Amino acid sequence: MAEPYAFFKGQYMPLKDAKIGILTQALHYGTACFGGIRGNCDAEKQHLCLFRLKDHYRRQLDACKILNICLPYDADALAELTVETVKRSGFKENIYCRPLAYKSSEAIGVKLHGLEDDFFVIATTLGPYLGTGGIKCCTSSWRRVSDSQISPRGKITGIYVNSALAKTDANRSGFDEAIMLNENGHVSEGSGENIFVVMKGQLITPAPYDSILLGITRDTVMQLAKNELGIETVERSIDRSELYVADEAFFTGTATNVASIVSVDQRPIGNGEPGPLTVKLQKLFNEVALGRNPKYSDWYTFVKQR
Repeated sequence: MAEPYAFFKGQYMPLKDAKIGILTQALHYGTACFGGIRGNCDAEKQHLCLFRLKDHYRRQLDACKILNICLPYDADALAELTVETVKRSGFKENIYCRPLAYKSSEAIGVKLHGLEDDFFVIATTLGPYLGTGGIKCCTSSWRRVSDSQISPRGKITGIYVNSALAKTDANRSGFDEAIMLNENGHVSEGSGENIFVVMKGQLITPAPYDSILLGITRDTVMQLAKNELGIETVERSIDRSELYVADEAFFTGTATNVASIVSVDQRPIGNGEPGPLTVKLQKLFNEVALGRNPKYSDWYTFVKQR
């Protein structure tokens, strides 16, 4: 039977057997960086398609540089470890891989230097992150951290306390998700997703300088919009009030894919239903992420199911 598997401490093992000590430095201080990689099941071809696997690892290795984490692997080697972990898990459904590079020394003390580094990756499953309907959002009172505080360019674990505060406040207030503003009051992103708006035919998303994660799904959508629909994406600062008057809005992310936003702060976006461009991009993304479009073969890593 299929079960979650891990590559941990240099070995492949069932996830239930992978444990860290309670003094692990990363557990206490958030000194780790993670990734999220989708494996989409193609039942007809009997394989899983790991989507943009090496791109995820290139970004994670950049985050490792920020945290002074040195791994004995490049992106190709990390991809190979992930493929083998997925094979051993035996899943015949959509999967989710979670790699983590972390400060593994069992030591108390706030620092990044003079510590051991390690890496693990898990192959498991993950249901719909934001559900399947339109997303109802609020703008959060918690501001997105800036690059001068903790770099938002990497999925650094400690930074996600910021996201968790925003997400929980939103959920407890009856919303599905929070939209965070940066320190200048411009729209940044959701608690774990990039955001796009459509205004007068323009596809717009916050620029890198607005404290966003440079999302792999964000980049995919921008390329699909250009290549398949002939629509260039404008990267610029977005004011909060522009969300209220947008024709469409949607989130992108590995866990989210492409998810329509139907209201912000109890104001409907457009007519309160997923917009036509959002629907087109959802369809395009879902098709390409399954691994069946040869134009994007560089994005695919196939794992044959046993």
